[in-house]
Amino acid sequence: MARMSERDGRLAVGIVGAGRVGPVIGAALAAAGHRVVSISAVSEASRDRAEALLPGVEIRDVPGVVASSELVVLAVPDDQLASLVAGLAALDAWQPGQIVLHTSPAFGIDVLEPALLRGAIPVALHPAMSFTGTSMDLSRLTECYIAVTAPGPVLPIGQALAVEMGGEPVVIPESARAAYAEAIATATTFSAAIVTQATQALAQTGVENPADVLAPLIRSTVDNALRNSGGLRTADVPPNFGSI
Repeated sequence: MARMSERDGRLAVGIVGAGRVGPVIGAALAAAGHRVVSISAVSEASRDRAEALLPGVEIRDVPGVVASSELVVLAVPDDQLASLVAGLAALDAWQPGQIVLHTSPAFGIDVLEPALLRGAIPVALHPAMSFTGTSMDLSRLTECYIAVTAPGPVLPIGQALAVEMGGEPVVIPESARAAYAEAIATATTFSAAIVTQATQALAQTGVENPADVLAPLIRSTVDNALRNSGGLRTADVPPNFGSI
C-alpha cells in the first residue's frame, strides 16, 4: 500500500487516462491540497495535456500509477472501464484500503467489484458537464453538480471529494445509475446536435459569427426550459450554461 501523504487528509493521487477528463480532475484535486503523483498518457496529445494541467507529474504505465497511489482516478472511455478494472485485479494491482474512483456516467460501483474484492474502496463520481480538457474546465467544475455513487459507509468520502473538486454532490443510487446515464446522454447528444444544426443553418444566411448570434438565444431558451420543467431558480443556472 502506498504510504499516506504527510498532510492529514491529503492523498497521493494517480490518474489513469489523460483524455479531456483525467488531467482536469487531477488538477482540481491538486488545487484542494492532494498530491498528484503520477498519470498514464500514451499519445503525444495526452502527454501534452497532462503536462499543461499537471506540470512535473510523472507519466507512468497503468500498473505503476496504481502502485503509487492512495486514490486512483480511472478516467477512461466507458467501453474500456470494466476490462481495465478486471485486468488490474488479475495482476493483483489493487491494494487494500486504496480508493478507486471512476468518472463514467454509465456505471455505478458494480463495475469496480474486482477491485472491491481485493480490499479497495469503490466510488463513482461523474461531473455533469462537458469537458474541453483545458484549464477552462476548472472554473466550470465550480458551477456543476457531481453525481456520487458509493456504498453507504463510503458515501461521505465520495461527497467530500466532489466538494473538493469544486462541485455540488448529488447522490445517485446504484439502481438509478442507468437512468442517470440515459439523461446525461440525451441532454449532451441532443444539445450538441441542435446547436450544430442551427449554427450551420445560420451560417448559410451569410451571418459571419453564427455561434455568437445564437449563444444568448440558446442560453435563455435552456434557462427557461429548465425552470419550467423543474421549478429551477435563476440562481441555479450557471452564467455560462449552454455556452458554445
